This record gives sequence, structure tokens and C-alpha cells, in this order.
Amino acid sequence: SFTDPSVSMELLRAVLQPSINEEIRSVFNKYMKFFQTAAINVRDNVGEEVDPEQLIQETCRSCLEQAKLLFSDGKKVVPRLPHEQAVPKRARQMDEELSRRGSPVPKKRKGRPPGQSLSNDRGVSGMAAWKLKVSEPVRRDGPKWDPSRLTETTTFVLGSRANKALGMGGTRGRLYIKHPHLFKYAADPQDKHWLAEQQHMRATGGKMAYLLIEEDIRDLAASEDYRDSVDLRLEELKPFIPPAWMTEKMQKHMETLRRGGDAPPPEDPPE
Repeated sequence: SFTDPSVSMELLRAVLQPSINEEIRSVFNKYMKFFQTAAINVRDNVGEEVDPEQLIQETCRSCLEQAKLLFSDGKKVVPRLPHEQAVPKRARQMDEELSRRGSPVPKKRKGRPPGQSLSNDRGVSGMAAWKLKVSEPVRRDGPKWDPSRLTETTTFVLGSRANKALGMGGTRGRLYIKHPHLFKYAADPQDKHWLAEQQHMRATGGKMAYLLIEEDIRDLAASEDYRDSVDLRLEELKPFIPPAWMTEKMQKHMETLRRGGDAPPPEDPPE
């Protein structure tokens, strides 16, 4: 019923997009182990200010951007087609409907495009499951994300020590990738000065230091994933109680994250 060629092609694209996405995901899963290893190495060499998950996501997006050049006319930047400036409403609705159904073709049609294979047909590999996990939005609700749980007697541990305690000493960033739901607070210069004075960490200048709630780490250690591990070393935690002014900053940070915002800027030292 459409006479505009670009609209017709856009509708076809919308029908095939779920199948195309599935094939693209399988390609990335094939190379994900290389990205993960490289990102963890960067984290270990540069310091904890590097977020391996973010590096991996940026690298995947860069791969997709470079892949656009396969369909370019020789220019460095792939020009947007006129119909991409404003996707037809019908095509958008079809995209949303197909996405909800998880099917590459409308229900009334039989069969599916060549090469299409759903994850439960081929069996999701461990790396594929990891990729799916990091792509999902992190839930920040429930009692563990209630700022009132942070009091002047709440004990915290350094992220580096939590990694060692759970048997991840050689891959410090793995804890944050495997458990993105954990609350972590990036210490600012004032916090790191106090931590160094109290000998909880070395005076490392600009190196990032994360603080985690001891209770959260011990809950992880008691879970099925860790409780029977021979690498479990809970004596490595070395928990401590931060001063009230630091706890207050962490409460504000938790509240900001729970509301879906970004971390607040570092505050000036208290008088």
C-alpha cells in the first residue's frame, strides 16, 4: 500500500531487524572473550579508575560504527538516508511490536528468515550469558538501595580487598562486572586522604578506590556462587567504619543512583 520505495524498504528492515540483531549478537559473543580479557588487563595496568564494562561497551559500539563503512560510498562518514531522519510511524510501531514478541516475522507468516536462530535454539554460551547480563539495566531498588541503611556504624571494605576475599585478586574489575547491582562508592581525594591516614590504603595519588558495604560482600560470600569456593578469603576484607561526613556523602550518592542520576560532584572538605 506504500508507493515510497524508502518506506517499503524500511518496513522490510523492521521485519528482519530482530533476526539481524540476533546474528550480530552471536558475532560479538564470538569475540567477547578477547574484549573481556583486554579490558581486565587495562584495569590491572592502569588502575581501578578504569571501568572494564564501559570499555567493552565502547569497543562494541566502535566496531558497529566501523562496520557501517562496508555499506558507504567511500566517504569516511556514512550519510543518513532521508527516510532515517524521521522513521515512519508504522515502521516504529512494527519495531516495537516485533521486539515485544521476540519474533523476526509477523505471526501470520510461516517460517523465519535464513540463518535466524534464537539463543535458546543454539544454547547460550557462558560468554553470551555474560554479555546479556551487562546489557540489562541495573536494578537499584529494594532494601539494599535504601540510603537509611548507611549509618554511622555501617562497616565498609575496599573494592580491591573485596575482590581478593571472593577469590578475584588477579582480576580486580571482575567483581563489578559480575555483580553490577552492588553499591559502590568512588572515593574522592578527601576520602582517600582519610583512608591513607588510617592506613586502609596507600597514598596512591589519582588512583581510583571503591568502597563497598561489608554486609553486601558477606552476603555474596554466603551465596551458592562462592560459599564452597576454595579461593574464599574473608579475612582479606579488613572492614572499617568511615567518619560521619563520609557516610553522609555515600548516602547522597546512593540516593542519586537509586533515582537514576549520575554521581554528584565531589564536595569541599568539611570545616
